[in-house]
Amino acid sequence: MNEVMVLVDIGSTFTKVTAVNTEKRLIQARSSAPTTPLDVSIGLQNALEGLNLTSRELKPAQVLACSSAAGGLRMVAIGLVEDLTAKAAKQAALGAGARVLKTYSFQLTEEDRTEIIALRPDIILLAGGTDGGNTENILHNAKVLASLPEPVPVVIAGNRSVAQEVARTFPASFSTSIAANVMPQIGKLQVEPAREAIRKVFMEKIIYAKGLTKASRLIHGIFMPTPAAVLRAGQLLSEGTATRKGWGDLVIVDVGGATTDVHSLGDGMPTKAGVVVRGLPEPFAKRTVEGDLGVRVSVVSLTEAVTLRGMAEATGWSEERVEARVRLLNDQPETLPRDSEEVFFDQVLGYQAVRLGVGRHVGLLSELYTPSGLVWIQDGKDLSKVSRVIGTGGVLINSEDPLSMLEGAQPSEVSSLELRPEDPDYFLDGDYILAAMGLLAQENPDVALTVLQNSLSEHELSRRDM
Repeated sequence: MNEVMVLVDIGSTFTKVTAVNTEKRLIQARSSAPTTPLDVSIGLQNALEGLNLTSRELKPAQVLACSSAAGGLRMVAIGLVEDLTAKAAKQAALGAGARVLKTYSFQLTEEDRTEIIALRPDIILLAGGTDGGNTENILHNAKVLASLPEPVPVVIAGNRSVAQEVARTFPASFSTSIAANVMPQIGKLQVEPAREAIRKVFMEKIIYAKGLTKASRLIHGIFMPTPAAVLRAGQLLSEGTATRKGWGDLVIVDVGGATTDVHSLGDGMPTKAGVVVRGLPEPFAKRTVEGDLGVRVSVVSLTEAVTLRGMAEATGWSEERVEARVRLLNDQPETLPRDSEEVFFDQVLGYQAVRLGVGRHVGLLSELYTPSGLVWIQDGKDLSKVSRVIGTGGVLINSEDPLSMLEGAQPSEVSSLELRPEDPDYFLDGDYILAAMGLLAQENPDVALTVLQNSLSEHELSRRDM
């Protein structure tokens, strides 16, 4: 075993590097440097030099990387029925760390084909039909996709009865791979094989298209998209290993400039008596991406979701001043707050991103009146008893009061039917290591879990710390 392992996260803005002493099970050094888009190896080299490790320490170290550079992994997901296989396909894609550009259901039309060409996805996930069920739909969609002017890697995860026939529909220029059906039976979700197939395509095909091969002399491999590494870290933290106990059900909220990602680890089954679950079973490891909730690039759509009036009331600013600040942050996303009022404005943005992002991720209760009386229906995951919420992302990590933003995850009077964490403990990814530990988990889960738990425990948040 190498004593030092170096974990790299190549982001669109910064390249972050963490060196872990696997023998002592601790973080030995951390560093970051601006990502250099035209040649990411330059930024990576700068970040590695910032570790200040001797050549003797660094040379034998294994260097693993994940990446969200160049826009991350852009996907289109296609299924049969919107609420069934199309939804299952989307869950598989999101869990693999992809940014789902659009989900299609039923038979693709010529307009859909034109739209997919314009979207230019990196990968297409093609599902549809339970095993032994509908075959017409997925075969039709395969023929439409096979006529795209530019070949795209396609992961086929639909009705296994025709999976081989679907694969043969595509010209040799297309790269196709077959995974187990994301919904082999009605009501049964099976997303992990498709997630693994997507990850393999990412490693084998997509990193070349993204120009990340220039960094190959410095690393041993780019193993997954960054969001997939974060989800892997969350799963490890939740479930533990054979020798170390995990933390149980938890939620991770990642607030970025462009999106707010929410990950939940837990079965999400009802915690109250008399509640009936409706819809597809939820995956234990679930990720949602809210592309309109960001504190910089997506600040206009975030403000629209909150409303100008809502932002003005929360900040104490006039609507005109809010609008001017939002316009500035949108036009110049690198803008940092210069005084306490602008710091507070960022905190309000962060709080609202957490509030809305978690609200869209969690399950929802609704009333249904039947001949037997009132019945409570649950759609989605019940996360009300989740005991830990972990925050990451620059606006949280660089804040002097991250707790005020993360508390947006809890219920309020206007969200009483949303199954949000009711009384969790809050933790901050203060060492920015979730993605790094997701990578390390592939090689040494025991070390990764120890480092992760120790780091997060050092950054537990409470009002006493504020």
